[in-house]
Amino acid sequence: MASQSNVVVVLTTISTVEQAERLARQLLEERLIACSTVIEAAGSHYWWGGRITSETEAVLMIKTTTELIEPLKVRILELHPYQVPEFIVLEASAVTDAYATWIEESTKSREN
Repeated sequence: MASQSNVVVVLTTISTVEQAERLARQLLEERLIACSTVIEAAGSHYWWGGRITSETEAVLMIKTTTELIEPLKVRILELHPYQVPEFIVLEASAVTDAYATWIEESTKSREN
């Protein structure tokens, strides 16, 4: 049975829903993630270039395992169009056994 503490949620933002969907699809195809939820039209407010900036972005809530955090980070940094992409990892404190098992099975290489 899958370990509940093995599941993490990774957050990143990106300019458009289309970019979010392309990034999610690529990460799925590479089996770095089990799934990604795209949230449209999130208002983001942040410091950039010495001033406060406001943009509308898409948010990706990515579900994966702790073992894949580092390779996922590397790929997001390679694929993401931002100069400084958001990459925040949240540990899941409670996950059903069935969901944790599904995440682990979904991120296993088909070669195994």
